[in-house]
Amino acid sequence: MQTLLLPLLRTLSDSKFHSGAALAQQFGVSRASICNVLNAASDMGIVLHKIRGRGYRLPAPPDWLDAARIRLALGADADKFSIEVVNSIDSTNAALLRAPQDAPHRHCLAAEIQLAGRGRRGRVWQSVLGGSLTCSIRWRFNQGMAALAGLSLAVGISVMRTLHQSGITDAQLKWPNDVLWQYRKLAGILIEVQGDVTGPSTAIIGIGINLQLPAEVRNGIDQAVTDLTEISGAPIDRNALLGVLLANLSTVMDEFEQHGLANLRHEWQAAHAFADKPVRVVMANGSEISGNAVGLADNGALLLHTADDKQIAVSSGEVQLTRRI
Repeated sequence: MQTLLLPLLRTLSDSKFHSGAALAQQFGVSRASICNVLNAASDMGIVLHKIRGRGYRLPAPPDWLDAARIRLALGADADKFSIEVVNSIDSTNAALLRAPQDAPHRHCLAAEIQLAGRGRRGRVWQSVLGGSLTCSIRWRFNQGMAALAGLSLAVGISVMRTLHQSGITDAQLKWPNDVLWQYRKLAGILIEVQGDVTGPSTAIIGIGINLQLPAEVRNGIDQAVTDLTEISGAPIDRNALLGVLLANLSTVMDEFEQHGLANLRHEWQAAHAFADKPVRVVMANGSEISGNAVGLADNGALLLHTADDKQIAVSSGEVQLTRRI
């Protein structure tokens, strides 16, 4: 059923009515199957017009992803990327991780729907048809995995530059890989690295941005979230957004490959949501470290000034804002 849903919705996006019989013939299934799939679409919150004797129509088509429009938005950087758009997939990150070792550099895989989207620390990333931008990019580095510390921070700068170009200038960054607006999550980054310690290595850069989340989706997320439509007051073109994002990623990754975070650290710290604020960092084993967030180390670690007047560097963990004592 899931395989048939998005092709059906694309067909119904032409503002014309299509009869159940015609759709059944087009897709080689029974009319009952068409009815069942479109009923499931309605259950997902997708609004369909259905008129007896005329058929089905999608009155407000999603902003479908289109590789040609993404390349157009990329402008002069279009030839640097290969772009693939799929209807549905388990996870764009997982798909690129499964690809053969000789798969192309700067390959961007974008999906209309992720069925098993992943966030950090085992979380599920919710994607919404037309209301999310979910993609992953394969990036090859001559350096080893050890040199990629801080990569998620560099990617965060790419997202921030893209938001600025879309008119959103008050978003902020949460260490190490979230984008916030008024302390609600707007976007997330998931980096998965393959390769050798000394090099070369490959990073799968997963990016998810909320564009327009229905209330029922927000209610199922275990943290405060927002989306671009709420912030800007109007829908934002997903294809243009992804094209601009890839162009910014190209610029930032070139800088990161040459100099690491050296020339990017100040820009990240200027957008840090928790700068000079009291935080606690919850480690994978459940232990906690508390202190004021005072900046970044050269390798992207979060620097904390603790109550006993020490400065420590934290390389991983979940950061939570606390009240100032």
